[in-house]
Parts: sequence; C-alpha cells; structure tokens
Amino acid sequence: MLQINHYTKQYSADGPKAVDDLSLHIKPGEIYGFLGHNGAGKTTTIKACCGLLDFTEGEILVNGMSIKKQPLECKKIMSYIPDNPDLYEFMSGIRYLNFVGDVYGVPTDMREKRIAEFANDMGITDALAEKVASYSHGMKQKLAIVAALMHDPKLLIMDEPFVGLDPKAAFILKKFMRTFCDNGGAIFFSTHVLEVAEKLCDKIAIIKGGKLLADGDIETVRGNESLEEVFLELVDDIKAEEEHA
Repeated sequence: MLQINHYTKQYSADGPKAVDDLSLHIKPGEIYGFLGHNGAGKTTTIKACCGLLDFTEGEILVNGMSIKKQPLECKKIMSYIPDNPDLYEFMSGIRYLNFVGDVYGVPTDMREKRIAEFANDMGITDALAEKVASYSHGMKQKLAIVAALMHDPKLLIMDEPFVGLDPKAAFILKKFMRTFCDNGGAIFFSTHVLEVAEKLCDKIAIIKGGKLLADGDIETVRGNESLEEVFLELVDDIKAEEEHA
C-alpha cells in the first residue's frame, strides 16, 4: 500500500541529509510504527509520503502510484493526520467536516452517517456547532481524525496521533486502527511512546539521524527484550560509533 524506496531528503546542497536512503514497505492489514527521537526524520518522511514535501532522491508509491507524478490520485485513497492540526478556525466544526466532504466528493448520506458515527466516538458531537477557534488542541485533534475518515481511505498516515487525546479517545482510536487494518487498510504512524507501539503495531521501523536502525515484525525486532530496551540499545550503539568515527 505504501512503498518508500531509497528516500533521501536534503534541505540544502551542502547541508546534512535529513533522511538518508530510507526504504520501507507498509502492506494492507498492517499497523506500521515509525519510531525515533525528536529530529530523527520522522515528520520529514511522513510529509513526503503525503506529497507535502519534495525529496532529493528515491521514490514513494501509494498503491503503486507515484506521490510525485500522481499526487491527486494518491491523496484520494489516503488520509493524513498531523501532530498539530492546522484547521480553518473561522468555520464551525460541522462546516469544516462538510468542507472536507465536498473536497473528497463524499455523498451526503454517507457523509452524514460517518460524521455521526465518528464524532460520537470521539465525543465531539455537541461541539460541532461551535467555531473551531474555540476548540482545545485535543478537540482539534479529534475533529481532524473525524475529517480524515470521512472518505473511507485505504491508507492512514499519522504523525503522533495520540498527542492531546484524552484516555477514552486514545483508546477508541487504537481500537479503530486495529479494525481499520483488519478490514484491509494500512496505517503508517510516528510515535515516541514506545509502550503504544509495542502493544499496537504489527511492524516497526526505528530511525535516528535520518538513518534506519532496524525494521521488521515487532517480535523480531524486539526479541526477548522490551521495545524500550531495544530502542535505547540501538540508539546508544549508533551514538558510540559516531563518537569514535
């Protein structure tokens, strides 16, 4: 569903590589976690996958289509949930959702059904008549999640999706993620909360300084240790190598 092939991003010709020769394959049915410290290259990669950021080398394919050459076709079957939703704050919640529905051409009956279902799940039904400007960060995150699901995407790409969510909404989102993938969808999401990745993901990739440290089935990557122990060991090993280089 999502193929990242030798992706490299360099912001300036003489600057360091933000991401260096990254290759990953996220298949239908998989929840794929993308782990790393702040500044590791997670958001840079995710924005490139969504067609929001150009890249220096490589190719990114969504369901076999190039995000560079066929961006609209790719975006029709995917949704992106950023860590800090940038919404139209002058709109009410329901007006914003209808705007998104119009963009994706979601039929009225299907739109109303999905808004009712997902808004109720996220606990924002009573706030939909209010302006987005009055929403807290968590409420905006919930609205962005509802908007992302309206057109029945096949691929969800999320950047730290649990930031700002209350425990109930986070629990509901986790359940939805599993159901979404069990029904043939695919999810690629970044997180720094290792416990969430360990319990939720089918596969993970660990990145540091733009370079892939490990990837694969979570059981294989983790082995007999906790994911936290593996993550810290890998990061410390790379740090030691850099210091002795």
